[in-house]
Amino acid sequence: MTTHISRRWILAGAAALGTTALGTSLSGCGQRNDGTSLLNVSYDPTREFYVAYNALFTADQTEAITVNQSHGGSGKQATAVIEGLAADIVSLALAHDIDSIAERGLIAKDWATRLPYNSTPYHSVIVFLVRKGNPKSIRDWSDLVKPGVAVITPNPKTSGGARWNYLAAYGYALKANGGDEAKAIAYLEALFRNVPVLDTGARGATTTFVQRGQGDVLLAWENEALMALATTKDAPFEIVYPSLSIRAEPPVAVVDKTVERKGTAALAKAYLEGLFSARAQKLVAEYHFRPSDPQAAAQFTEKFPDIEQLTIDADFGGWKKAHEAHFAANAAFDQLQLRLHR
Repeated sequence: MTTHISRRWILAGAAALGTTALGTSLSGCGQRNDGTSLLNVSYDPTREFYVAYNALFTADQTEAITVNQSHGGSGKQATAVIEGLAADIVSLALAHDIDSIAERGLIAKDWATRLPYNSTPYHSVIVFLVRKGNPKSIRDWSDLVKPGVAVITPNPKTSGGARWNYLAAYGYALKANGGDEAKAIAYLEALFRNVPVLDTGARGATTTFVQRGQGDVLLAWENEALMALATTKDAPFEIVYPSLSIRAEPPVAVVDKTVERKGTAALAKAYLEGLFSARAQKLVAEYHFRPSDPQAAAQFTEKFPDIEQLTIDADFGGWKKAHEAHFAANAAFDQLQLRLHR
């Protein structure tokens, strides 16, 4: 997809197409290898934002630049890059996915120190999207394990958003049970017994809830929930903010090996640095992410309610520890799945 045409045309086209059409992977749209083409491999709910940001970025360039996008579950996207997808840039749902690429030597291991805010230009929180009028009276995490409540969330094995959902639920259960890990795991088992389908990515889960009408509640990034309200006709949904959420931080990085080979290092660096500019941080908020820059965030306090948030470092010991405990092979989530399917 070439993005050196006008920003107004792209935004109008995005509005006309809607979220379903924009859900298509754009990775194969005429990528060039002459130093003027970038491929941004991203996770599910960033499609619309990067269409707009690409227009903003390319409008400032002195030559025509092509920016292609690829979207899917964050874990699957990281695997694709490891297996050879020639990303110049990755903008994934969690740091562990970028670390896994770095471990293969494709990205420098100090990638998080290269840009402000640990290379995280925006963040979000996990919220509940429920049917209009909230007929199941879903107010907090404890309501998700009630009989007859169908919960929609993607698969933590393939989706970064699903891992944030899982950890938010686990953190709530730990707090509610005085730090009793066995009771927190039991809560998660009860929660996943109420999950009828595990989509591979966050946008797939949104489609299941919004367009296919399945489920009573969707566990979602706040930005994805707000997008559903903004783009669905008559919006028969509403957002519920639970008593406790998690600060979901999706970072970005240049894929060093790719840009060295393609000669796009300077362009890729400028692309990511631009995400922290005042204009881009405003665009971040317009597309329902929370800006990382405090000055930009201060302009949108009415849009983004204050909510108690867990953090991956303070509450889970960082992504390496959280991954090994919950998402690695035979870790807590795999064991939970085995119990559910006995």
